[in-house]
Amino acid sequence: QVQLVESGGGLVQPGGSLRLSCAASGSIRVVNIMGWYRQAPGKQRELVATITSGGTTNYLVSVTGRFTISRDNAKNTVYLQMNSLKPEDTAVYYCNANLQSRASIWSSNYWGQGTQVTVSS
Repeated sequence: QVQLVESGGGLVQPGGSLRLSCAASGSIRVVNIMGWYRQAPGKQRELVATITSGGTTNYLVSVTGRFTISRDNAKNTVYLQMNSLKPEDTAVYYCNANLQSRASIWSSNYWGQGTQVTVSS
């Protein structure tokens, strides 16, 4: 069974920083693309950033230059460094991974449980 476990959310003042982590564990054969999504109250879930196994990244326009996604392939872990945080970044942040477990011939999307990020003075 595959699990994604997130950590690192919390309350931070505007202009502050937070670092989110998400580790994939279980019977994993290969991890393809990993990413972070967020969902604010009353809004749809949106893509924040993605990173391929080769390190190619993609960002939501509004976080470009402030957020950095990275990954440690040996640990099946993805990170999101968030700097210069704004109140509009407040949301539940979800980790996502497209991966193939050892029990399947197909790759599937897996989600973390979500971690709250609140930016407020």
